Amino acid sequence: MEVVQSHRKSSSNNVTVSTLPLYRSAPPLEVRLEDFELFAMDRLRVLKGISDGLGRGKKPEEMEKLVADLWKANMRHPQANEEANKDIISHFVLRLVYCRTEELRKWFLSMETTLFRYRFRFESSEAQRALMSEFKLPYKAVSNAEFESVKDKLGQVARSMGQTLASDAIFYKVPFEEVPELVAGRRVFICKGHAYVAMNQVVSLVVTQFRSYLSKALILTNRKWTSTVREQEKDRLAPIVEALCTSYLGPDYSQPNEAGEISVKDIDHIAKTSFPLCMRHLFEKVREDHHLKHGGRMQLGLFLKGVGLKLDDALAFWKAEFAPKVSAERFDKEYAYNIRHNYGREGKRTDYTPYSCQKIISSTPGVGDHHGCPYRHFSEENLRAALVRMGVSSRAVEDVMDKVRNRHYQLACTLTFEAVHGSSCDAGINHPNQYFIDSQRILQPKNGSVA
Repeated sequence: MEVVQSHRKSSSNNVTVSTLPLYRSAPPLEVRLEDFELFAMDRLRVLKGISDGLGRGKKPEEMEKLVADLWKANMRHPQANEEANKDIISHFVLRLVYCRTEELRKWFLSMETTLFRYRFRFESSEAQRALMSEFKLPYKAVSNAEFESVKDKLGQVARSMGQTLASDAIFYKVPFEEVPELVAGRRVFICKGHAYVAMNQVVSLVVTQFRSYLSKALILTNRKWTSTVREQEKDRLAPIVEALCTSYLGPDYSQPNEAGEISVKDIDHIAKTSFPLCMRHLFEKVREDHHLKHGGRMQLGLFLKGVGLKLDDALAFWKAEFAPKVSAERFDKEYAYNIRHNYGREGKRTDYTPYSCQKIISSTPGVGDHHGCPYRHFSEENLRAALVRMGVSSRAVEDVMDKVRNRHYQLACTLTFEAVHGSSCDAGINHPNQYFIDSQRILQPKNGSVA
């Protein structure tokens, strides 16, 4: 495949006019396996940041700043001349990651299109025209005579948007169905099936083309992945590709930091004040049933380890909770090993990390299980009741449920955090242990110790 050049030069003076690639074909570059994954994760941070911003209903001007900040924070490269390659490589890696199911394709298409839209807007007018020509858009600027004939109508549209119509404004006449968002927003004049699109609105034309191309490309990538690549790369790339879409991108919380250590006597209090709903539910269930299945024990046990419960206290906690149903001898025989294993004291001596939101959301709890994400796995009735028990107001509950209906489960948890603590959480909740630490920081601002 040919390398997609990340810049374009005008034929007259050889000046670079755009740094925005169209991702037409994957570059035949040798990429180290570490870079393959790291570049993809950096871009994923950008896309997930965009998703969070859209889910929070940020305005276009706020999104523009957010995209610029996300790109600057994550997509730079120590070697400036390698930034273009990082851009292209990361896109194609994630295209491979997100081509595999319809739900993944839909999310990736939406986020990449939004990213492209704002990056296009950052380009100069000259660069934008160059990109239009690369897409081979078959539109010509409206002639002076035609402009004069519809000038009054164009002026009315401009005034309705709080703008003025310049006498030398450039417009393109395009089939109205190619700019649905402009039509829906009543931002164009339509006559005889054509929309008159101003030069400062051409982003809609280009984005429509980009989205159409990427949508088709994702289908083709999926076919190639399914038919050949997955089997060929089953021992090398496939495990990375299949894990990336649920990758957690923050701290692993395997060791307690600011929160310090907690003891068994602390748990009742902090469960009510600082546990996220997923962990609070598990804690209540183990107190109620004196037992949890393996998935619940892993999810809650590793969380408690991350917030500072030491091994001896963890053994004491689980033994005491299980005591009404499980004898001490049976506990030592069937459950203690697994707890020590999680702390790296048995088996491979691996120090296991607490589960992230992504891992919890993607789990599939069965009958009798209580692990998983309540925002995804609870019925609406049960979720509403659980939120009320946490002290979430009726209005906030409706906001949370709105996010749940749109599958923004982490945003739903973020809104719960904000409602319970009366404090904003701009970074969003990405990990149960992050929820705990942020909660403790708010509740105990002086020393961060557990009450």
